[in-house]
Amino acid sequence: MADWQELVRQELAGLALDLQQNREVIEELSAHLEETFEQFRREGRTESESAQLALGQVGDWMILRRRIQAARAKEHLMTSRITQFWIPSMVTFVVAEGLLGLLQKFGPKPMIFAWSGNLAVLQFYVPWLLTLPLIGAMAAYLSHRSGGTSRVVFSTVLFPALAILGLFLFVLPVALIVDRHIDPSIVATGFILGILGWVFVPAAALLIGGLPVYLFLSRHSTSRHIAGQ
Repeated sequence: MADWQELVRQELAGLALDLQQNREVIEELSAHLEETFEQFRREGRTESESAQLALGQVGDWMILRRRIQAARAKEHLMTSRITQFWIPSMVTFVVAEGLLGLLQKFGPKPMIFAWSGNLAVLQFYVPWLLTLPLIGAMAAYLSHRSGGTSRVVFSTVLFPALAILGLFLFVLPVALIVDRHIDPSIVATGFILGILGWVFVPAAALLIGGLPVYLFLSRHSTSRHIAGQ
């Protein structure tokens, strides 16, 4: 009986995977080949014929190596996106919006700036804005700890503001479609003030906390890398 693990190990030699991934691929493929071999044997075929038929299902080993590497690379990319961006971003968003909701219900009233003759207003929840640097720092730490690049880290830090921006971009055309009698100038003014108060100012507050943390962690990582050399 063939040593399927040794056969697969030899055919997939040079596979660009880490030790754990390489071991998993060899075990999975060898188990599949052995199961296929045993199935052919139960059908009454000879050992040699069963082995050839089982190996025939693999086809070109070089093509198989490329497919395995491409699949693992895609899987690694997806995992990295989840751990470096999506999980920290969602944690940051939930914390930021949860605090905002609590402050809107139990906290002080927002600071409101209104212009005479204009229905649009600019408002700030000051206590919420004061918490955003801490939330930005948390986002930078979570993303950087997971190996995020600078672009990924800052996208994570700014995610709550970007999510609100997406909401504004959705609400404006819907408002104009639903209520055709609304004054477009009021909508435009409200949109501009909303973007200022709910996107740009919160984004700046998030960066105030996230930027120093990212710079500190980056320098610390660089120092450890140099010391390790």
